[in-house]
Amino acid sequence: MPKISIPGKKLELEVPAGANLRESLRREGVEVYQGLFRYANCMGMGSCGECRLLVKKGAENLSPKGILEKITLFRMLSTIGNENEMRLSCQCTVKGDIEIEPQPEMNLSGETFWAKPWPNK
Repeated sequence: MPKISIPGKKLELEVPAGANLRESLRREGVEVYQGLFRYANCMGMGSCGECRLLVKKGAENLSPKGILEKITLFRMLSTIGNENEMRLSCQCTVKGDIEIEPQPEMNLSGETFWAKPWPNK
């Protein structure tokens, strides 16, 4: 069975292969929403973007990003600096071991955000 590691909470969960990540985390008591969005969210439809998480290891062990997930993440400022590692937990199925950080902060000091737009000549 795949394992979900959350180092910040010192937690490791075992889930069946093919399980939805959002549902698995909520079943184990891990909060994937912040503030008011605990009650007012899109209920796993992938449109609110509030169940975002940062995949630190094992991104290849999640289902690929769909078009709705890509659009939702694109319009969110909170993904800046972590565009490739950010996922919506409601749109992921777990295929293998992963390490995640739920409710990540915005990375304004990351290399991606402050990268130079033009090559040096």
